[in-house]
Amino acid sequence: MAAYADDPTVLPQYLTADALKSWTPSGAVTVLDDLMQFDPPEPGGDEPVQRVTLKGRQVASIEEDDTYVPQAGNWTRPFDLVKAREGGYRVNKLPDGLILTRSDVARAYRPTKLYYLNGSTQDRLVVDNVRLRLKPEETYAKVILERLLKDPSGDLRGAATTAFPAGTKVQSVTSAEDERVVINLSGPLDLLDLSGEDALMAQIRYSLNNNDVAKGRGISVLVDGEPYTSYEPNTDDLRWLDNNGNNAYYVSKGAVHYMTKEGPGGAVAGPAGEQREGYSHFAISKQGAFVAAKTSTGISVAPMTQEGQWQEVIQGTDLTPPSWHRDGSLWTFDQKNKVVLRYDDAGKRGPEVVSAPGLEKLDVTSLRIARDGVRVAVTTGKNTVQIGALTVTGGLALGNVRPLMGTEVGDEILDIAWRDDEHLLVLVQSKAQQILNEIDVGDGESVEIPLKDRLEALAALNERVLAEADAEKGGSKILELNEDQSWTPKIDSDVEIPLFPLG
Repeated sequence: MAAYADDPTVLPQYLTADALKSWTPSGAVTVLDDLMQFDPPEPGGDEPVQRVTLKGRQVASIEEDDTYVPQAGNWTRPFDLVKAREGGYRVNKLPDGLILTRSDVARAYRPTKLYYLNGSTQDRLVVDNVRLRLKPEETYAKVILERLLKDPSGDLRGAATTAFPAGTKVQSVTSAEDERVVINLSGPLDLLDLSGEDALMAQIRYSLNNNDVAKGRGISVLVDGEPYTSYEPNTDDLRWLDNNGNNAYYVSKGAVHYMTKEGPGGAVAGPAGEQREGYSHFAISKQGAFVAAKTSTGISVAPMTQEGQWQEVIQGTDLTPPSWHRDGSLWTFDQKNKVVLRYDDAGKRGPEVVSAPGLEKLDVTSLRIARDGVRVAVTTGKNTVQIGALTVTGGLALGNVRPLMGTEVGDEILDIAWRDDEHLLVLVQSKAQQILNEIDVGDGESVEIPLKDRLEALAALNERVLAEADAEKGGSKILELNEDQSWTPKIDSDVEIPLFPLG
């Protein structure tokens, strides 16, 4: 059935008239392994209706919002075949939706990154990973842009927004003589109002460039044939995917230090750089402006300035380690009262409770906000990671919560860290060994990173991954992951956890 839109003459050869009339390809797509088994009817039968059973192993589904969801398990479906007047048999009563093999999906679909705006600050792009069906009559660029005009997938529903006004349409996508990509839009875009042109162009260029379309080429956007905005490939504008600081830090004897290229560095300015007992689980805000730490009575914050002082901003004896948001707010989960707490110094008031209906009955042990300011990773119990998003529709909430991964009974998740907007590092202690996985939060695919030393904590930012590991002579050391997946010692002793801003 993968060819239903490619060649409309195919389906009538396999379906009865009633099935052809009632069947629709809409709905979720079932993806099966290429190796399938047919259980045919008894040989020699001449009945007008015969039953054939298709068996296989389901490997994924493609949901109606275009998300690719890995699945695992046996799949069985019977089909009734009705004898045709002209000879042969036709399928009758076909369920709606497509059933494709892994090879069908590889041929007809393409993994695609769509870029929307952070729903709260709208100063940062958020990536949405989907699988888009290729259309023979349209370019891939037009397929991408037409999907970009629609709502993001369910994971980002209510959390991400767009610079495209409702009613915008893609009229054409062409190439000029200088290879510039020319996009002609129609709809309510006002040529005299350029307040949203930067955000709109950012969505377009990252959605095209990061899918290897229009890479290194200029882009011109027209509205009903009239110039609206343009982008030149030599423009150095990285603010839409900015992580607000990439310096590495570490803790030594209760004091926060900055890391150098060689490894050890000096203590940071202010009280966070002074040795002090009772402070743990440090977190660095964007651009390294503030440090947060957990104490026996709550969570305290100090600026990285000489005149700074520690100030307790959230009280509680059962709080998860603090996590900074890119907007400057500080988050934690109150395990005693089962609520998410948010503190914003700009509000000049105490912490507020943030609605999180998906977490009310769960044993939350950590909460980490991604650098895009939207996605949130939550560990529950000892062996489950949930993924959610900070939604803003109808008020701020932690919503869209769903399981991302689980471990076997007896295993324990030791730490998690956001590597980038799409990947979460998860350190697991199994009965036999430690396992470090990098998980794609879009499709759940996991890649194991080899380990040699026993790790205690993680910190990551894009290509850099740091880890606290047990030292040979006792104490801890800090390792850095290399491109070849080996680890290099950066600091050999007297260290605790590594840190990056946010994440």
